[in-house]
Parts: sequence; structure tokens; C-alpha cells
Amino acid sequence: MKSLLQILFLVAMLMPLAIADSQTLHKKKSPFLTTTYPKTHNSTKSPATPSSESQELASLRGSKGLHGHKNVRGAMTCDKYPRVCRAKGSEGPDCCKRKCVNVSTDRNNCGMCGKKCKYSQVCCKGKCVNPMFDKHHCGKCGNKCIKGDSCVFGLCSYA
Repeated sequence: MKSLLQILFLVAMLMPLAIADSQTLHKKKSPFLTTTYPKTHNSTKSPATPSSESQELASLRGSKGLHGHKNVRGAMTCDKYPRVCRAKGSEGPDCCKRKCVNVSTDRNNCGMCGKKCKYSQVCCKGKCVNPMFDKHHCGKCGNKCIKGDSCVFGLCSYA
């Protein structure tokens, strides 16, 4: 019985090694490592240069680190360039701690930089409100309940 357990343990340990070894056989021939040359009919000419496609594949290997270009100017942060926040695709028009944010909707910078809303609150028009019970922001920002209705669990006139 003891030897049977030892054999099963040995097989269980050798299986991952066998699987890993069989996987490396399939990966030996990679398109990134080979360079293809266009076929020429005239054999007296010098060999043709590699095609641009094969050069692109070879460049994916990471040789950029040896002679790559560095960004001399550095990153454009909003503390130095505030107009960055007003660009199309920006997170928001305001700059807080070197990040573009919208202080009218951002929970971590609600109304002004650094003012955080509590866990159950959201930022609506620069004020921290609880959408579960606020009549003017019931369930979401700007959702007003009809006069006389109350906001319960984010729904107007729940009961």
C-alpha cells in the first residue's frame, strides 16, 4: 500500500514536467525568430533585403530598450500645464494632485480638491449626498421626487 502511494505521488509530480516539456516542442519555431526573404529568380544577384513585415515582427522582440528614445520633456501633468485637463478625452476640467478630475462628480474631490464623500454618499453638483434618502437626488444625481413623496432606499414613494 505504501509503495502504491509512492508511485502515485511520483506520477503526479512527473505529469506537469511532461506537459511543460511537450509544450516547449511546439513553441520552438516562432515567427518572431525567423526572417523571410522574398524569392528571387536570378541567383547571381546578392540576397534580397528582408521584407518590412518580417522586420516589424523582429522588432517586437524588445530591442527597443537598447537604443530606444526617451521622452525628454517628461509627462505633461496638469499642475504645470492646466490646459491639459480641458482637452478632449480628459477625465475632467479641474486639476487635483496632478490629476484631471471633475469636482462636481468625483467622490474623492467633491466640490474642491481633497474633499472625500463618505462610503454611502455620491458627489452631485459638488456636494456629498446620500442617494438612498435624498429627495433631490433619489437613487442618482438629479432625480427629484414629486412634491409630497419621500425617498426611501433610492426610490421615490417606496411604500
